[in-house]
Amino acid sequence: MHPIPLSGDHRPAQALSDAVALGLTKLLRGIADTFFTRRYGHRAVVLETVAAVPGMVGAMLIHLRGLRRLDGGGADWVQELVAEADNERMHLVTFLELARPTRLERLIVLLAQGVFFNAFFLLYLLSPRTAHRLVGYFEEEAVVSYTRYLAEVDAGTIPNVPAPDCARRYWSLPEDATLREVIVAVRADEARHRDANHGYADRFAGDAGERA
Repeated sequence: MHPIPLSGDHRPAQALSDAVALGLTKLLRGIADTFFTRRYGHRAVVLETVAAVPGMVGAMLIHLRGLRRLDGGGADWVQELVAEADNERMHLVTFLELARPTRLERLIVLLAQGVFFNAFFLLYLLSPRTAHRLVGYFEEEAVVSYTRYLAEVDAGTIPNVPAPDCARRYWSLPEDATLREVIVAVRADEARHRDANHGYADRFAGDAGERA
């Protein structure tokens, strides 16, 4: 079996803020590749703890902005971003059933989440466009990572074990579903988050008050 191709090309950087977001993404990608190499399950556990942060931060700040303006605006965005964060949380729950993090990885999770939450919070305050573009690029890399993970499973390098019960329930997978079906489902989620966040960034770029 071969990895299922996904539609949607890489979003080229169109402004300085986009270039900064892309450069940071590539830097973090290199660090993750060096640390995790081909331990895709452990990589997913650690990175999904960070991936669940942006949606909650964005939803919180958009919610508060609507309250400040006394117009309740952005309700649709809030719901979408909370759903995104919860979806990333389910990715974490799923891969915890497949790969138990080491003590070092648990420490990395604590440090990464603390640093990333505060950094992303400040970035979103300063430039929502850049924040969403950054997440869009993160998700592009997530699609690449899960595609490679899928290729390893298809090649037999990584055992195609049965899907965890939580994954079968969440994605309504059949009783005999395996890791392959889980990866395909997760990758499709990441592709949707990629497109959504690039779309959010484009909407902020069209706002006269947002500068690249």
